[in-house]
Amino acid sequence: MKILFCGESWVKHIIHTKGFDSFTNTEYEEGIHWFAEAMKSCGIEMEYIPGHLAPDHFPVSLDELEQYDAVFLSDIGSNSLLLSNKTFSKSELSVNRLDLIKEYVSRGGGFVMVGGYLTFQGIDAKGRYKDTAVEEILPITMLPYDDRHEAPEGIHIKIDKPDHPVFKGIQGDWPHFLGYNKLLSDADAETLAHHGDYAFISTKAFGKGRSLAFASDLAPHWGPPEFINWQYYNTFWINVVKWVAGEDIE
Repeated sequence: MKILFCGESWVKHIIHTKGFDSFTNTEYEEGIHWFAEAMKSCGIEMEYIPGHLAPDHFPVSLDELEQYDAVFLSDIGSNSLLLSNKTFSKSELSVNRLDLIKEYVSRGGGFVMVGGYLTFQGIDAKGRYKDTAVEEILPITMLPYDDRHEAPEGIHIKIDKPDHPVFKGIQGDWPHFLGYNKLLSDADAETLAHHGDYAFISTKAFGKGRSLAFASDLAPHWGPPEFINWQYYNTFWINVVKWVAGEDIE
């Protein structure tokens, strides 16, 4: 099995001020480590595209996408897929990769969107996935504004469908989370877990494929150490990959 994972990277440009003087430095970081280890633990092959490489390296054809059993977008805004350098810098026509993902799923692909500051709507609504083809294939409806629920006190989710295959092998209560994107359940979707009035984990079939929305983060900061080091962290994400790809979960 092979998946494509895009996002979960960032660059920090820091200004240090010391009295009259200042200087800057730049740091590059990734939040993919824990998920990548989960995939490695069961032999799932993963191709990783960091956020800054997405405009020019995310697939531009169905043939390319259909090499993968599932596609993940995590903490990366829609502009990174819509605005290739070819279009943004040279004003040339290029494929709409959100429409491409929709076609990929309708033909049998698996798709997962993971929450964060730049997925779903995100901070200041800069994720900008509402009213796109990606929202059509997801099992949720997005809010038309900044959809973050910050929870420094921690929140605990309610599992609605404990017998669903994505929860196979998982026992007991889930760890707390420090926030999530507020997502509304769709009538044609299955809500597997929720917090308050919002869907936390939800799924649906779209055409011949499947999609899953996970409202929080798979890495810090919304995903605290208690989650990313949880004994069932690997189990859950492996189950998710297999389910959206249409594989049996043993």
